[in-house]
Amino acid sequence: MTVPKNVLRFEVLLYTSLILDALSVAFQDRTPTTDMTEQMITVATVIAGGLILLLVYFVYLAAQRRKNWPRWVLAAALIFSVVSLWQVIGDNGVEFDSGIEIMSCILTAAGLYFSFTGDAQGWFNA
Repeated sequence: MTVPKNVLRFEVLLYTSLILDALSVAFQDRTPTTDMTEQMITVATVIAGGLILLLVYFVYLAAQRRKNWPRWVLAAALIFSVVSLWQVIGDNGVEFDSGIEIMSCILTAAGLYFSFTGDAQGWFNA
């Protein structure tokens, strides 16, 4: 069966967003402070990498395996990302890594829009 165009757009946009997320993690400030030790920074980086891999798997499940529930998990993750980004921008202003995160959120929102509209509506199993 051929993958609908909106599902393909969803998949490409979400994978691009996750690549940007990986770049954002790569460019984060890892300077140890009194609040964040080197070990805490390492653990946070490993957790972020693991979460990105989990989200890649969810995109695969939704786009290729036609599962519906990963789309909803990805939508919830987008909401948490926007709230977190809002707090970071409020504390630090717009920096390079937060600019990447803004683009990532925009790509994710666009991809999720495509996954719920057009020819994608009949693709996902309940």
